[in-house]
Amino acid sequence: MFYYILALFVLGLDQVTKWMIVKNMHFGESITVIENVFYITSHRNRGAAFGILQNQMWFFIIITIAVIFAVIYYMQKHAKHQPLLRLALGLVLGGATGNFLDRIIRKEVVDFLDVKIGSYNYPIFNVADSALVIGVILIFIQTLMESKSKKENMNGAHRS
Repeated sequence: MFYYILALFVLGLDQVTKWMIVKNMHFGESITVIENVFYITSHRNRGAAFGILQNQMWFFIIITIAVIFAVIYYMQKHAKHQPLLRLALGLVLGGATGNFLDRIIRKEVVDFLDVKIGSYNYPIFNVADSALVIGVILIFIQTLMESKSKKENMNGAHRS
């Protein structure tokens, strides 16, 4: 149940922040939070991460539906006794659903978190994107931990 509550929290935070941007900022408008590092910039994306596959809305809708069903299935079948995996899948579910709603309702994804590091300007993103990235990183960590545990168990079994 925890991962569904987390997914709803991420979805709510994502949609509220996007609504605030749409209602209070003009497209392209930017607010400095930390000079030369972090800005709130009203931006729209009709593609995927880094703006790839622009205007491929049906592709993203189909893929996202598949991802949402796969995450829910995996949560029910495999994540019940794995807290890190539950956390990761909750983040992925909330993030995927947040951007999915944008694509369905707005026909584009609202982005606004704008990070600049030196001369590099990272692609503008949103709360859903952040949750997706963190969730995928946690899934990767969980996979590494499981792999290490299996190796240790196999080595221990060979020594007996």
